[in-house]
Amino acid sequence: MTLNEMLQERAKVYDQLKTLQNQYNDKPMEGADKDTYGNLETRFDELTASIDAENKKLARERQMGEQMKPEAKTDKGEMFAKALTGNPDAVKEYRAAHTLGTDATAGYLTAPVEFVNKLIVGLNNDVFMRQLATIVGPIGQAQSLGFPTVATDAADISWTGEITDATEDTTLQFGRREFKPNRLAKLVKVSKTLIRHAPNPDQTILDRILYKVAIAQENAFMTGDGSSKPLGIFVANANGINTDRDVSTGNTATTVTFDGLTEAKYAIKGQYMRNASWVMHRDLVKMISKIKDGEGQYIWQPSVQMGQPDRLIGAPVYMSEYAPNTMTTGKYVAVYGDFKNGYWVCDSDGLYITVLDQLYALGNQMGYVVEYFGDGAPVLPEAFARVKLG
Repeated sequence: MTLNEMLQERAKVYDQLKTLQNQYNDKPMEGADKDTYGNLETRFDELTASIDAENKKLARERQMGEQMKPEAKTDKGEMFAKALTGNPDAVKEYRAAHTLGTDATAGYLTAPVEFVNKLIVGLNNDVFMRQLATIVGPIGQAQSLGFPTVATDAADISWTGEITDATEDTTLQFGRREFKPNRLAKLVKVSKTLIRHAPNPDQTILDRILYKVAIAQENAFMTGDGSSKPLGIFVANANGINTDRDVSTGNTATTVTFDGLTEAKYAIKGQYMRNASWVMHRDLVKMISKIKDGEGQYIWQPSVQMGQPDRLIGAPVYMSEYAPNTMTTGKYVAVYGDFKNGYWVCDSDGLYITVLDQLYALGNQMGYVVEYFGDGAPVLPEAFARVKLG
């Protein structure tokens, strides 16, 4: 029913209501007339609600139409999407208004804010360490971001007499945990034929870039050495997880045992177990899934709910292709701990995309350089236990 039809019907209902009211002249209505009057009132209210909703909808559409009118050469998102496909007019148009250089610089484009926001969301979804860890920052214009830490805790406060002087603490010391804007860069080349024929080329390119950035970050969060990159959880380092957090008791030179995993779990405080998880390679998962406890029951607990991870000795298990999987003496194979409190990821000032529309034209390709600046490191060693082969 259109707005005009609803208005006309409401006017008729109103006339009927007035007619009944005039017949009784403020006297109580009875019988069928009373029921008719109630039905007319209900219909009047229904029509009024529908008319109000339609008026609001029309007003909203008018307002959005005024705000969303396209302006020539100013829709950055649309121009960037066209530029991704290699459209020369779009590239020239975009460069003239929005690049950091000139035509002589061979044409690189800066991604609009809308596109970059999609990338940040995608990273959080694709890299599980970003979901487990604490995200801090951004660093902004500073060369590093420093967080105070307790290097040596104060001694326990002691009970003393009523008029006895309090003893002075000499052990409390503070340090600083520093995060730097390390540069992660990758060149992605995509076939122009794919771009021309893809139904949504900007999404196609976005997916490829997400994959490249995601695996580079996860690799560093696992085994990065902390030199111009994040410090990984499987790297022994005094600034991260030191060797005093290694647990090898119960394990053999080539296998992890139920006793060894139990030793690792109870190597950390109970407070950290509430949010603790396991991180390991799928090769180790395959080995552990065959282990039984002393009563002959498998210790592995497959997930019974879609989207939820499997569990091991009560804690969820996350698999990474970049976790170590060499099963020999002295190698690290798993980490158990509270990643939310124990591992921090620091994003710097954003993620940048540069489009190279001509450099790889002879090979029928478009080039995309993606740059990310950030850092990551374990910040609380006692929150982790690292499983080591005996």
